[in-house]
Amino acid sequence: MTHVFFREELEGVATFWRIYRKDGRALGFTSHDRNLVFGGLTHLAAPGMIPSSIRRTSDLSPDSAEVQGVLSHDSISVPDLSKGRFDDAAIQVGAVDWETLDHTVLYHGSIGAIAEQGGEFTAELRSAKFLLDEDPVPRTSPTCRAEFCGPGCNLAAPAFTVEAAVEEVDFEANSAIFTGIDPTPYLFGWARWIDGADSGIRSSIIASDGPALVFGGALPGGLQAGDQALLREGCDHTFAACNSRFANSANFRGEPFLPGNDLLARYPLPE
Repeated sequence: MTHVFFREELEGVATFWRIYRKDGRALGFTSHDRNLVFGGLTHLAAPGMIPSSIRRTSDLSPDSAEVQGVLSHDSISVPDLSKGRFDDAAIQVGAVDWETLDHTVLYHGSIGAIAEQGGEFTAELRSAKFLLDEDPVPRTSPTCRAEFCGPGCNLAAPAFTVEAAVEEVDFEANSAIFTGIDPTPYLFGWARWIDGADSGIRSSIIASDGPALVFGGALPGGLQAGDQALLREGCDHTFAACNSRFANSANFRGEPFLPGNDLLARYPLPE
């Protein structure tokens, strides 16, 4: 039988939040003054975390919600927010009876914009209707629009992903050398760190410098020789690379031979 909340004049009801980050970590919080364990997850007491009213509609307009709170837990910190650990994380908001632990989810969505000021943060919550705002019609482009090894590309990600150990780190050049790794195939790819404080964070590879890979974002502060990372090969999204390097031209999501707008401005030249 489904629990009916606020049926009585006095009930022990608290709000709870669940955050499912893309690095695989699940976090739970509750407005109650002690930790609550239900649904296979420990919800940490966060009485300073305040949800706004949840707006749910039957039309196609996005359901809006917002969460404000104090950065009082190690699991929600300024460094984690700035590193993007919570970007696009799935979120659930609901109510729980802190005596019986009966609970229900009132809101499903994802985290959008996050702002931090004076030790407090505000997170915009986007409902599943947010996806309806995306344009389903692709625009033409000379390069491939698909993510490498993602939907549309259809190449098998394990075939282009390896686990490697860091051999040498150069923080000044923002680069690292990995044992036994030829850097050439990994240009425009990424590294997902396995060890250290930035475990789970993905760093983009923008260039190579001899045997070293150069990263677009700052390297993890505690990165050292021996740390492990997953390396994914990269693609420049050109038809030539898709055809000659990956033999995947059948899945090329672009129009490399379509005349561009500059064709209208061309004029004949004397021979």
